[in-house]
Amino acid sequence: MRQNKNAPVPSSLNKARDFILWGERRFKAAKLAFGHGTDNALDEATWLVLHALDMPPAADGELLNLALTETEKSAVTKLLCKRIDERKPAAYLTRTAWFAGLKFYVDERVLVPRSPIAELIEARFAPWLDPEKVTRILDIGAGSGCIGIACAHAFPQAHVDLSDLSAKALEVARENVRCHNLNTRVLVVQSDVFDQLAGRRYDLIISNPPYVDATSMKKLPMEYRHEPVLGLAGGEDGLAIVLRILRRAEEFLTAHGVLVVEVGEGAARLSEKLPSTPFLWLDFERGDDGVFLLTAEQCRVASRVITSRRLSIF
Repeated sequence: MRQNKNAPVPSSLNKARDFILWGERRFKAAKLAFGHGTDNALDEATWLVLHALDMPPAADGELLNLALTETEKSAVTKLLCKRIDERKPAAYLTRTAWFAGLKFYVDERVLVPRSPIAELIEARFAPWLDPEKVTRILDIGAGSGCIGIACAHAFPQAHVDLSDLSAKALEVARENVRCHNLNTRVLVVQSDVFDQLAGRRYDLIISNPPYVDATSMKKLPMEYRHEPVLGLAGGEDGLAIVLRILRRAEEFLTAHGVLVVEVGEGAARLSEKLPSTPFLWLDFERGDDGVFLLTAEQCRVASRVITSRRLSIF
């Protein structure tokens, strides 16, 4: 049911803090779904109120307690109600997302950044990589470019390729490369997985590919339906693109290189499909799971199994 865009705003609301708490109550009543940068109504309302007021994401209590002008109240109310009426993730309403401590432009051409891989980037993939030996990085299914661009910041001596099949997504990636002043080190390439990358070798291949299975795609909340299907749908079992990456990754890794891929809830299915592959399932201090790491040699073994069993034929 659509919400009433003209729902009355209590006259008692005067401060940013008041509107945040009011927004939280409205979001809960509307049964909104979260998961695009926040996981609860309070954080989502805070994000939108601060954006509408052009306040910093970490605004302190003093700022939150300032009285708002009528123009500011109107702007805040409009944005909070829009979140309810349109069921769009906050990032699409603000055209802004944060990933690994960095700011990115996003819109409906790309997924909203939210991968736990950010934590690995912040740690520079220790202890699995020697930062001094990382000179080339590939981000497969780059979308907005957030993962690859964050890697470029973490490894300032490295060159990064951002690849994606979607030309529209790569438009957003190019904008973010420009905004981060990384044009000399980050290259945007339109490619279906490895198809347009022949002859290149990387010390780190990283990917957050489409991995939502067919059943789950049908059950996605409205917020997720604003995102591009190409960035979410991973085939019947969610592993179509993942297996394609595994089949050829060893061709594109250096001898000391590693592959890091997020598969989310497909972790158990992948382990069952490739029981002889020694996936290292990574732990995260901030929660979440479903991300594996393999060395170049382990990718070689996985490739043989996939090819022999024709698992990469879809």
